[in-house]
Amino acid sequence: GAMSIEKLQRYREQMRTELDKVVDFWQKYSHDTQYGGFFTCIGKDGKIYDELKYVWLQGRQVWMYCRLYRTMERFNKPEILEAAKSGGAFLRRFARIPNSGSPWKCAFCLTRDGKALKVQRTIFSECFYVMAMDELARVTGDKDMQAEAAQMMDQLVHWVRVDPSGLGKPQLSGDTPVCSMAVPMMLLCLVQQLTEARSGEEVDKYREVGGWCVKQILQHLQRGGTAILESVSSEGKELPGCEGRLQNPGHALEAGWFLLQYGLENGDQELQRTAVDKFMEIPFLTGWDKEHGGLLYFLDVDGYCPTQLEWSMKLWWPHCEALIAYLMAYSHTKEPALLERFSQVYDYTFMIARLPFPQPKSGGGATLLFYYE
Repeated sequence: GAMSIEKLQRYREQMRTELDKVVDFWQKYSHDTQYGGFFTCIGKDGKIYDELKYVWLQGRQVWMYCRLYRTMERFNKPEILEAAKSGGAFLRRFARIPNSGSPWKCAFCLTRDGKALKVQRTIFSECFYVMAMDELARVTGDKDMQAEAAQMMDQLVHWVRVDPSGLGKPQLSGDTPVCSMAVPMMLLCLVQQLTEARSGEEVDKYREVGGWCVKQILQHLQRGGTAILESVSSEGKELPGCEGRLQNPGHALEAGWFLLQYGLENGDQELQRTAVDKFMEIPFLTGWDKEHGGLLYFLDVDGYCPTQLEWSMKLWWPHCEALIAYLMAYSHTKEPALLERFSQVYDYTFMIARLPFPQPKSGGGATLLFYYE
């Protein structure tokens, strides 16, 4: 109705203003003109308080600049493209560490001048490398870069589905195989990145990977469809102990909009409904703090205290995922209740972001941390 349109227009204008402020902040303060790449530990005043460069964040910033440049006319500016190209060059030169045992393994953290400092035994640095390279290839037309992204994607699929030994994680005698929802989620995100507006054999190959990812994610819907658990066994069963009971509302909401997008692209109405009813509504209803508002970081499905010490914090990213999920769901269903969910998260997020009580310094509103109240 007219009220919904008016409300959405108001939100749109406020988000447009905030986006302009954030992009301006990062353009002004994050670019390392001496060594390339981006600073990410930046105070509200623009002061750099740590020069380390995290590959996740380097990849995300390259991707974001390219996506803004490619899809939003007001950001189609040469300085944004040049910054993305500089960040991409830094990643290509320094992120991969061939002496790790695999030519595709990426560092987690680099020094300012690109020396590898830390490596994680996971796939996520590589995932953000793929996202950055593919999106940068789209705006530059660099076919070699696009091929490099595809090759690394093939390696990621091999590590996840065939042989994880290249990640460097030892197999311990007491270690039980665990399937984390984050892994198929990220692979599904990459499938959507690599196939957008493309066709041919590559897309057909990724269609199979995408279907596998969806099946894996759906295994985390447990207890008769009443809970989304962060980790399950390799057989898709609930694990014992704290690890098996752990819930991450932000991750579940993120998985929800990934699944909804996949369902829309493939005309799968049942998956679309599951994405909204199960992966959005369940984590939102269980994760929303009914006294103070906001999404809690972690929960125990049986009500015990989670072992993660930060469980009661309210970080920026789960609220961003909730905003994306509910706006996407409303735009495709036009169900008023989903717009109300979006409004609830939106009002809390923008209210808390402006409260005067102390909170860690953040980059132009881009890295907010909300406290329990």
